[in-house]
Amino acid sequence: MTKSPSARSLLRTATASAHARVDHAFGAFDLGDQDGYRAFLLAQAGPLVTTEAAVDAFDPAALVPDWPERRRTTLIRSDLADLGLAQPQPQPDALTLATDAAALGAIYVLEGARLGGALLARNVPMDLPGRFIRSAPAPMRWRSLIEVLDKTLKTEAQRDAAIGAARAVFDLFWRGARQHGRMPVVE
Repeated sequence: MTKSPSARSLLRTATASAHARVDHAFGAFDLGDQDGYRAFLLAQAGPLVTTEAAVDAFDPAALVPDWPERRRTTLIRSDLADLGLAQPQPQPDALTLATDAAALGAIYVLEGARLGGALLARNVPMDLPGRFIRSAPAPMRWRSLIEVLDKTLKTEAQRDAAIGAARAVFDLFWRGARQHGRMPVVE
């Protein structure tokens, strides 16, 4: 009997192209330059705020007990305020999460973005506000999320819902990068 792939493996494989597209888009931002960093934060802010608000519509702490500590909306809002930039509002029509499994798919993308942000943070000058990008991931948080995914996403329907939500969140971030980027983003 063949063991089925883990939920994490399925999510990673099913979202690989969307993930690569987002990585490419955000790789075009010059984080060492104040204007480039400002554009980066604006590109991240709308999707982040929208996704966290959509997850909050569930009982996320029942899914991921440390959800309140994982949220970064307050951090990005503070950085934007320090730079004199407008505060993004959640766009409820931009993302609908219909199930707990979908909420977990969204959280998977948010936590992956935090991991990626830790690498990008090295490029941001220390004189720029960096609460959001420097909110380093705790390795235990990532591992605990993977455990929750594997424990919760058991059925094909649950896994499909998580994959669909993850792709939708990646698309939100890609559109944010496209809207605020200085260069055309390859589709």
